[in-house]
Amino acid sequence: MSTGRFVWYELLTTDPKSAIAFYTDVIGWKTQPFAEAGAGAGEPYLMWVASQGPLGGVMTLPEEAKKMGAPPHWMAHVEVADVDATVAKVRQHGGKVHVAPSAIPTVGRFAVIADPQGASLSVFAPDAAMAAHDVTKPGEFCWHELYAADSQAVFPFYAHVFGWERLSEMDMGPMGKYLLFGRGSAQYGGMMTKPPHVEAPPAWGYYVEVEDLDASIARATARGGKVLHGPMDVPGGARAVQLMDPQGCRVSLHANKRA
Repeated sequence: MSTGRFVWYELLTTDPKSAIAFYTDVIGWKTQPFAEAGAGAGEPYLMWVASQGPLGGVMTLPEEAKKMGAPPHWMAHVEVADVDATVAKVRQHGGKVHVAPSAIPTVGRFAVIADPQGASLSVFAPDAAMAAHDVTKPGEFCWHELYAADSQAVFPFYAHVFGWERLSEMDMGPMGKYLLFGRGSAQYGGMMTKPPHVEAPPAWGYYVEVEDLDASIARATARGGKVLHGPMDVPGGARAVQLMDPQGCRVSLHANKRA
């Protein structure tokens, strides 16, 4: 088991049918039902499927989450060896537990946690090994970015809970430092302190690799999506854009420099 890596991505939204139409057109994903969910289990669980197989799912935003003020959002699952032990570490290091450790029959065990500054993630121990995807391929989640109240202060929490390592930092001038994290030679993403003018609470954001950024943006806006920031150049000759889908969920797209 390769712990500490991001292995699954769920969209919790107010209108799954419309969201599926949007992401299928913009990114090229297909959907397929999760066979083990069984008949009569309520709303069927639909998985997002890219060229390397399933990578996530889509479901209706739970009423409990709405009552807590949660908007439509993407929730990533980080693989851990033991969910209960991880939750104990979360509490020990100042985090919170939004959803207590729970079993998903034939799938694994999960919990939803928040770091000391309020950004949330799911921790997940699968019953079976989950093969790593090549994140440079179009349709794959390729980057994970934390907008923190104070990225330097919150990083030790993640180091203790997931074993993440500080790989390097980039000086962004007035924006402060951008902290790159991962494990060993694997780079998972970055953390930054959100600028003072950004009123949104600390949160994780996710980037999906696409073949043609401008074409994807055009399809997104044609379907009611909004450009929040960009498109912009990022290190390595790549480009990225931050979007909001028609249900109000933030998602970012990334395109590597193609030969």
